[in-house]
Amino acid sequence: MSLYHHAHIQTHRQGFSRRSFLRNAALGAMTAGTLSFHDLMSVSAEELRQQGRSMILLWMAGGPSHLETFDPKPKSASAGELKAIQTSVSGIDISENWKNTAKVMQDVALIRSMTNKEGNHQRASYQMHTGYIPSGSVKHPSLGSNIAREIGNRELDIPTIVSVGSTDGAGFLGVDYEPFNVSNPGSIPNNVAATVPKKRYQKRLGLLGRLDSEFAGRGGEVVVKNHSKIYNKASSLVMSPQTKVFDLSQESASLRQEYGDNNFGKGCLLARRLVEAGSTFIEVRSNGWDNHQNISEVITPISKQVDTGMAALIADLKSRGMLERTLVVWMGEFGRTPKINPRAGRDHYPRVFSAAMAGGGVKGGQVIGASTPDGSAVEDRPVTTTDLFASICHSLKVDPKKENMSPLGRPMKIVDGGKVVTELFS
Repeated sequence: MSLYHHAHIQTHRQGFSRRSFLRNAALGAMTAGTLSFHDLMSVSAEELRQQGRSMILLWMAGGPSHLETFDPKPKSASAGELKAIQTSVSGIDISENWKNTAKVMQDVALIRSMTNKEGNHQRASYQMHTGYIPSGSVKHPSLGSNIAREIGNRELDIPTIVSVGSTDGAGFLGVDYEPFNVSNPGSIPNNVAATVPKKRYQKRLGLLGRLDSEFAGRGGEVVVKNHSKIYNKASSLVMSPQTKVFDLSQESASLRQEYGDNNFGKGCLLARRLVEAGSTFIEVRSNGWDNHQNISEVITPISKQVDTGMAALIADLKSRGMLERTLVVWMGEFGRTPKINPRAGRDHYPRVFSAAMAGGGVKGGQVIGASTPDGSAVEDRPVTTTDLFASICHSLKVDPKKENMSPLGRPMKIVDGGKVVTELFS
């Protein structure tokens, strides 16, 4: 049995797909402030990396209702069963399930006028991760992969881009910028823990190198090159003491409790630890937001989990002096209909929805834009996907107009259009 085949089987038995095996750590299994555009252009990529800026994306998979989260309409027929509560900022009310976020609202900016056209989960999720609509001819890189490419610390043993749960990948940027997927936040992933002595491990690396050389000589040079990149990154991670960043038991029991004893809360705590260790982009995914029926009942427990983890993350970053250089973004692929359907749920609705941002130079305690009194349309200050992405780049001091060459020979910008939402930073 080949080493690769053996590794594939072991990975499958541990609950990882072949793709996640390659993305995460192939060898682990085998061992079993704000700048103007002019200022921005004068700053070297290395200087940006040294500034240690990062982003944490809190992704609400399925499309969270703006009415049950950050844009309640208590006096409207669209209101639903949940009430609105006051926050720490006078005049800003949010849904009752978000009591902890309400306490840190002075650090959060709400965008209540997000708008888009894509109402299909797959297409909208793709667009809200990459900034582009899906195309059969090219696989676009996610914004996270682009950010990691521009400002990620390449000297780290730990990954610069991490996903707690599945997400869109690097597309045509290649394997160097694929996210490291963590399915069980809270402990060191099984496939990065070395299980053999260092000398034996290095001997196996040598054997792998000889096998790869033979395969490359028979026409597999491109495949070997891509695999070698993964193997080298994985080897550094496996042998590095920095893998302890994944072990949340090193945090106090009281802090772990503040984040919440669930995958989302643990993911948020892991995100803070990764940012502290030098990672550039971390996505933490919350599932269960596709609420076509019984929305008030279904949304309450997941809202409370996200509320606890999100608020603890913002407060923790702030207490450590890390919030100013760490951008936290809360969003999903679209919103949900103002009208409650016959099944007591809400359907897909990209016409108007909400997003939230904190840190990274964002001025908290404010609301950008507004929806109509019934939550059915944008009433003031529409913000598109590209506007949001341009604003994220502005926060992280990444040039959104930077072009990368696609496999089709066409240069593609990190963000194709859009304008910075300047109110976020003033």
